Amino acid sequence: MPPLIHWFRRDLRLNDNTALSAAASQSGGAVVPVFILDDRLISGETAGPARTRFMLESLRELDAGLRQRGSRLIFRRGDPQTELLKLVHETGAAGVFWNRDYTPFAIRRDSRVKQALREAGHQAESFKDLVIFEMGEVKTNEGKPFTVYTPYSRRWRQQASEAPPVTQAVPQFAADVAMPDSLPIPDLADLGMHSEQRAIPGGESHAQQLLREFTDTQQQYGISHYKEQRNFPGLPATSRLSAHLHIGTASVRQCLAAAVACGDGSDVQAWIGELAWRDFYMQILYHFPHVATSAFRPAFNGLQWENDQQLFAAWCEGRTGYPIVDAAMRQMNTEAWMHNRCRMITASFLCKDLLIDWRLGELYFWQKLVDGDKAANNGGWQWAAGTGTDAQPFFRIFNPTSQGQQFDPQGAYVRRYVPELVRVPDSFIHEPWKMSANLQEQCGVVIGRDYPAPIVDHAVQRQRALALYGQVKK
Repeated sequence: MPPLIHWFRRDLRLNDNTALSAAASQSGGAVVPVFILDDRLISGETAGPARTRFMLESLRELDAGLRQRGSRLIFRRGDPQTELLKLVHETGAAGVFWNRDYTPFAIRRDSRVKQALREAGHQAESFKDLVIFEMGEVKTNEGKPFTVYTPYSRRWRQQASEAPPVTQAVPQFAADVAMPDSLPIPDLADLGMHSEQRAIPGGESHAQQLLREFTDTQQQYGISHYKEQRNFPGLPATSRLSAHLHIGTASVRQCLAAAVACGDGSDVQAWIGELAWRDFYMQILYHFPHVATSAFRPAFNGLQWENDQQLFAAWCEGRTGYPIVDAAMRQMNTEAWMHNRCRMITASFLCKDLLIDWRLGELYFWQKLVDGDKAANNGGWQWAAGTGTDAQPFFRIFNPTSQGQQFDPQGAYVRRYVPELVRVPDSFIHEPWKMSANLQEQCGVVIGRDYPAPIVDHAVQRQRALALYGQVKK
C-alpha cells in the first residue's frame, strides 16, 4: 500500500488530529509526516519572533513524539506546492492529507496546492480540525452566516450538545516507511530572528498540562471559578491555552470535552463561550474577508484618525502615564502575552483616547503576541474600535483609571509590571499623578521624572472621540 503524506500546519500534535488519523487509517499507518516552512509566514511586518520560536519548539517536540513511535518529521522550507509535489515524487505517496485553515491567505494557498496535486494524479484531501464548527455549519434560519455573537453562540451551543465532536487517539505508524531527506529544524537565530520575550513553552505536552490543570475542579484558579476571576489580570485565572489553540498543539475538541466533563455551571459555560467566540471570529473572517484590512462596517473606514506617532510610541512602550495601560503593554512586550481584560483596555485607549487607527494596534499585537491569531486579533480590535461585529458601541469608552480600580484594586498587576510604582499606596496606584509632591518623594516616584504624567486627559479625549465617531454616524 503506498504511503500518504500528512502535511502539518496549525495542528502540531499527535493526539486527536483528524487528517493525521485519516491518513494513518487509509494507508495502514504508512504516513510521511511533513512540515513546510513557508518564508512568507515568517517575514514582513506581521512576523512575530516569539510566535515563531513557539512554533519551532512545538515542531521539535512533535518530531520527538513521532520518533518514539517509529516515525519522524520531515522538515522542508519553501513554497508548499513545489515541495509537496517533490515529496510525492520522492516517496511514491498516493497523495497528501491536511487539516483546513480559514484565513484568506490559507484558502488561496490550499486551493492552489489541491489543484496542482489532483492535476498530477494524486489524492489531495483536507479535513475539519481547527474548529468545533466549520464556516457553513452554524447558520441563521435563512441559511446566512451570523454577524452577531449572541445568537451565533446560542446555535453553536445547541449543535454542540446535540452532536458533540468526537476525539481520536494517536494513530499507529508503520515502521517500514521509507523517509525522504529532511532539513534540520532550525533555531530562531537560524531564521535571522531574535526575541527577548519570555513566552510560554511550545509543544503538545505543555498544552496537555495546561488543560489538565485548568480543568481540575479542585484548583483555586481554574475553570470552576473562571467567570468571576477571568477579569482580574493580577490572578493566574485563565487557561493560557490560546497560543496552543492557535498553532494546534491543543485540540479544540479535547478542550471542549474536558470543559463539559467539569459540569454545566456558569463558570464552565463562560469558558466554553470563549471557544465559541473563537469559531465565531474565524467564520467572520471567512465570510467577510474584507475585515482583514478594513472595517467590518465600511462606513467606519471614514474615521479621521489622528495617528500621532509620539503617542503611538508611548503606547507601544508602556509609558502613557496610565498604570493599567502601561502594565499591560509591558506584560506583552516582555512575555508575548496579555490578559484579555487588558487587551480590551489597551485597545480602547489607543483608539478612543489617543485617536489612533485600530489597524496600527492590531499590527503591533501581531508582532508581539505568541498567540497572535488573525481572526481573533482582528475581531477583538474591531470590537474595541467600534467598527466590527458585536462592536462595543462607539459611545462606550473605557476609562483606564476606573478599569484599573475595578479589576486591579490593590494594584498587584500594576506593581508587577510597572516597578516604578511599587511603593505607591493602593489609593493612588491607578492615578499616581494625584499624589502630593511630598508623597511622591516618599514613594520614590516623582511624576514626570520617574514615571510619566498622563500623556492625554481622558475626559477631554473622550469628548473628542465622540465627536470623531459622531461625524461618521451622521
